[in-house]
Amino acid sequence: MGLVKIDDGLHEDVRRASAVMCRSINAQAEFWMKIGMLAEANPTLAFTDIVKMQLQTVAIETDVEVA
Repeated sequence: MGLVKIDDGLHEDVRRASAVMCRSINAQAEFWMKIGMLAEANPTLAFTDIVKMQLQTVAIETDVEVA
């Protein structure tokens, strides 16, 4: 585990988004980082495609069907 220094304005954006999405501030920041990394690795995919891909990955790992 490490410490990441971010701009105060970005921290406020994360705080606001975390309240809307019912996530902790850390969980929201982690979500944005993960989606950002996946978007850079898959530049032709839309946000919804990335989320769907992640849902399918979790479904395979947990043996649950995703619609």
